[in-house]
Amino acid sequence: MNLNIIARIYTDYKEKFGIPRQSGIVCGTRGRIVFENEYRRPEALRGLEGYSHIWLIWEFSEAKRDGWSPTVRPPRLGGNKRMGVFATRSPFRPNNLGLSAVKLIEILHTENEGDVLIVDGADMLSGTPIYDIKPYLSYTDSHPHAVCGFAEEVRGERCCVNISDEILGILPAEKREPLIEILRQEPSPGYKNSGEYAFLFSDYEVFYVYENDCITVKKIIKR
Repeated sequence: MNLNIIARIYTDYKEKFGIPRQSGIVCGTRGRIVFENEYRRPEALRGLEGYSHIWLIWEFSEAKRDGWSPTVRPPRLGGNKRMGVFATRSPFRPNNLGLSAVKLIEILHTENEGDVLIVDGADMLSGTPIYDIKPYLSYTDSHPHAVCGFAEEVRGERCCVNISDEILGILPAEKREPLIEILRQEPSPGYKNSGEYAFLFSDYEVFYVYENDCITVKKIIKR
């Protein structure tokens, strides 16, 4: 089967470090889905405006490797315990496909890029290729009482975040809460208890120290 790239999503996530580990965890981070020329057809989106959420099927384009492993090391289990690849959402899979549910904010009509989808809550690197888009159906796609295996143990984890008003004020107002929520998820590897880290977020580089389950932001620099 040949898979065709139908679109690409452009987000504030410029590198893998700092991307939320699941879609919908961090709200307020807008993404733009721009269709490839061949699929830039307004009739293909007819009726989509009636849905609040959509599924994206996409490629882990930065996680390609030769071969595959039947087990992986989930970062939230400390990176030292192996689980079956099909029991995880690891990007290192036999086929590098990702699945994300995002909120559809609007369908924006543009002159140069055709109809662009504005979404919220994506967990995808900027420029990620998208292979398909499907509407989210709450009556069949939502299972609030589902059992989540070992992932249940780490769901909802948060760490404290210390950031001064002066440093936070460097960011535009609409990007402040999303950044704090990204940091609350503690983006550094789960097997490390402390350290100094930096990652790109939108047009900024964020420097922080992680120690004793708490993050302290040292500086934010505009790039």
